[in-house]
Amino acid sequence: MTQKERPEGGYTYEQAGVSIDAGNRLVERIKPLVAATRRPGADADIGGFGAFFDPKAAGYRDPLLVAATDGVGTKLRLAIDTGVHDTVGIDLVAMCVNDLIVQGAEPLFFLDYFASGRLDEGVAGDVVTGIAEGCRQAGCALIGGETAEMPGMYGEGDYDLAGFCVGAVERDEALTGQSIAAGDVLLGLASSGFHSNGYSLVRRIVADRGFDLAASAPFEADRTLGEALREPTRIYVKSLLPAIRSGRVKGLAHITGGGLLENIPRILPDGTHAHVDLSGAPFPPIFAWLKEEGDIAAAEMARTFNCGVGMVLVCGPEHADDVSASLEGAGERVFRIGEIGDGGRGATVSGPAGAWGEADSWSATHHG
Repeated sequence: MTQKERPEGGYTYEQAGVSIDAGNRLVERIKPLVAATRRPGADADIGGFGAFFDPKAAGYRDPLLVAATDGVGTKLRLAIDTGVHDTVGIDLVAMCVNDLIVQGAEPLFFLDYFASGRLDEGVAGDVVTGIAEGCRQAGCALIGGETAEMPGMYGEGDYDLAGFCVGAVERDEALTGQSIAAGDVLLGLASSGFHSNGYSLVRRIVADRGFDLAASAPFEADRTLGEALREPTRIYVKSLLPAIRSGRVKGLAHITGGGLLENIPRILPDGTHAHVDLSGAPFPPIFAWLKEEGDIAAAEMARTFNCGVGMVLVCGPEHADDVSASLEGAGERVFRIGEIGDGGRGATVSGPAGAWGEADSWSATHHG
């Protein structure tokens, strides 16, 4: 094996592809973003080895801690390919905090992990800008994270993201779904698009059908296709917290990978079955476009995408109108999409003829 000459003056970390100075500059750049997410219980300073959070200062008396971690899947590839990085951080926060709120937990603090082959301060700064905005929307503090520069691990311009969030719920307010029973009502909250799921299929169809991400979206003339596909995941925390704390919510399902068909059964007790009737919920144009271009069956749509419903809420029929009005007052679009019945634990999603572009009525069932 031929040995290379040592560089003059010896090796340095920067010659190996890692810039400590760039990392330090990034920390200084994002300090104001982090400070803007301060909340009771967290001072939101960064730069130490860890960060403290005081649940008592946040107003909790007997809290259970709830933790969640997630990424944004191949939606990240869309951000990289289009060179727009300031919204994918919102997606990262949303995927974590929406998983906490369905358990009744208020998100308290968030940490992120950003890894790349070579640190681009501009890209990383844009990503953290989105993370801070997501935390602001969710009311949680961005208290730290890790920026890893790993030459040889990622291609030029590529990076990866992960998020970690901790929330709290009073012990007697935790949502377990165990009180859900036949006769309860299913309410759907509108999504903002695909959220952060199904993008491997979305990107495959876009590539195979030759769509240009920089051209006008076929279903929305005032935005490019890339802009429409990058629409950030909706964060439901602030609108749902009052309804949860009122005691009128029996269960919540965050509609992610697995779609309506597979996510709703995750919150149901044995002996109950969710009957989802989508005749009362709109099928947004972006989903109709994708279904047509990919010739995707309705059942496949129902088990892959949220199809316009990003969150499903279960409540007693006596509370359905009040809960709907409360959520609409908080800015949500709410649809009555079915009810709980007796039967094997699972869900049946159905639509009438004409729904989702299907000529005939259709249904799909999943047992969970």
